Amino acid sequence: MKQIGIVACSAEGAALCYRTIALEGARVMGPHDHPEVSLHNHSLAQYMSFIYVHDWNGVAELMLSSAEKLEKTGADFLICPDNTIHQALPLMRERSPLPWLHIAEVVTEQAVERGFHKIGITGTKYLTDSDVYPTALAARSLAYARPTPEERDHIDRIIMDELVYGVFKPEAVSYFQKVIGHLKSQGCDAVVLGCTEIPLLMNDSNSPLPTLDSTRLLARAAVKQAMDAVAAEGV
Repeated sequence: MKQIGIVACSAEGAALCYRTIALEGARVMGPHDHPEVSLHNHSLAQYMSFIYVHDWNGVAELMLSSAEKLEKTGADFLICPDNTIHQALPLMRERSPLPWLHIAEVVTEQAVERGFHKIGITGTKYLTDSDVYPTALAARSLAYARPTPEERDHIDRIIMDELVYGVFKPEAVSYFQKVIGHLKSQGCDAVVLGCTEIPLLMNDSNSPLPTLDSTRLLARAAVKQAMDAVAAEGV
């Protein structure tokens, strides 16, 4: 079975991704079982020092550094449970020693399978301002909508000042519900939780729209890819 390498960025999102791999492995493979996993994490502060000045080449070099370290641990492919830094993936993907699963492509595939047509995008302001999800969604002929600039700024503050520290407030839930309600009024039939901490706050039970949980979807896709290697060898 292939070994999964996790290129981590924020601790809460990476922890949820790792935990989901373990739980999904047990669900599909048997009690207490899951693929082998390695994780490497430069500090979020290092990433943010580049993101604040829009230096995506700097972000790409951190990701490449993690990729090279994970290759040495025996990882066969890589995932990154951080939507924002996927902006830098195209800048280093060809130099990477290992292949990557792209979080937005995984989420988009799920949106297609579930029959959604217009997706609301939530996440950090750097993610919602970017083409990470619009590019993936457009490739599958899906429409999208983004929060207003003011909503993006407020959501970014919730993520960076609260969620990445494991702080989850009722006021934050209420604000996300308001923003997702606005996206619904624009014709969205689903919303992507495009920051890997948002699923710790929002889910189908408290969201005005069906949710696309980017963290857990990526983790499940990684387990499937690791298991597909075994199936292919048995053919």
